[in-house]
Amino acid sequence: MDLRQMEVVVAVAEEGGFSAAARRLHVVQSAVSGTVRALERELDARLFHRTTHRVSLTPAGEAFVSAARDTLRAAGEARLAVERTKGELSGEITVGVMQGLYTGVAPALARFHREHPAVVVRLRQAPTGGIPQELRDGTLDLAVGALDAPQARGLVSRVLAREEMVLVTPATGPLRTERPVTLAETARLPLVEFSLGWGVRHSVDRAFRACSVERTAVFEVNDVLGAADLVRHGLGVCILPPSLAAHFPDLPIRLFVEHPPTWTVRIVHLRGECPPAVTALLRHMIK
Repeated sequence: MDLRQMEVVVAVAEEGGFSAAARRLHVVQSAVSGTVRALERELDARLFHRTTHRVSLTPAGEAFVSAARDTLRAAGEARLAVERTKGELSGEITVGVMQGLYTGVAPALARFHREHPAVVVRLRQAPTGGIPQELRDGTLDLAVGALDAPQARGLVSRVLAREEMVLVTPATGPLRTERPVTLAETARLPLVEFSLGWGVRHSVDRAFRACSVERTAVFEVNDVLGAADLVRHGLGVCILPPSLAAHFPDLPIRLFVEHPPTWTVRIVHLRGECPPAVTALLRHMIK
């Protein structure tokens, strides 16, 4: 029995299947199945119940996964201790960032780069909807996005910021208002909205549904700068978090009277021991 076998079994348990575990581990499904079968022969015990549609742990599997997680965590701590004695981390990590959040992430990246200049950090714009699967697939090591669920299968998330969203209006013209607004009033205005899958769109959809208010978007965009430009030219209004609206100081903002859409930014990564470079970056981002 070795650490790789433990890692495979834990992945199958957390992902709920052999195919998903193979994607997470970047191997073919047959390799995952073969590893589990070999370990079951060695232990003389079935670790998983296998049916056509699902895979679940047996009592022996539950006991094994619990002990395996502890072992993998200890092994990760041992690796990290050795890395620290070397004095310098190296390698490459990929961070998914929603459009518009670079300003909030940049200070942490700057601190991290000063401390670990040999680590290459690749930033990749990632829509909220695809973040969980990209983390499980290993395409991303870490992600920052507006995610609702505090927990998702196989992932750990921590809240970085929570804001009440505002209405961004043109500086002049009939769409400008001087007072706070309601969602019902906003629904009657020409709206500039973001594409499905965007965190802003998800938060706005949820707020309107909660108030049982229907609205129709006049424009749908997938770019914050484009949305601001449409508002600037008097073509519509847009709901944004204050942190994004602050990028456009020429555009007035109005608060919502009640039930404002909320915007929660989380940092998300795979459950379990992170690579040393990811652990170090997390430490800078959650300060």
